[in-house]
Amino acid sequence: MALVGVFTKLPAALDEQLRRDARLSHFEYGVLAALEQSEGHTNRMSDLAFLCNGSLSRLSHVARRLEDAGLIERFPSPTDGRATLARITEQGVHRLAKAAPGHVELVRRLVFDELDGQEIARLRTLSRRIVDRIEESSQ
Repeated sequence: MALVGVFTKLPAALDEQLRRDARLSHFEYGVLAALEQSEGHTNRMSDLAFLCNGSLSRLSHVARRLEDAGLIERFPSPTDGRATLARITEQGVHRLAKAAPGHVELVRRLVFDELDGQEIARLRTLSRRIVDRIEESSQ
């Protein structure tokens, strides 16, 4: 039950902080962060959905909102006519930069401040194992 609490309460707390401080959902923040870290600040929508742990349908709805807000732009791939690319705009980079400090501070306070180095390493190992199992089961 403790793990269920983490899965429900942590995302809600992160989402609340980002909505309040940056007018972004946690998923939108993840999309912008993934694009900002991508080569050329650009990625295929299907790859971006995978990186953000969301369905292509969900990403398409979020991308439309982000595009309407001027935070990303979408365009056809010049090398694959079936693919759509997304790129973070300068405005998106600025919104992400504004959101990041508060987000990082909250993650540190809620997750890492109470853990020592060994506990953090163990949490990383356990989390990776869980994610690997989930990915294996969905193939």
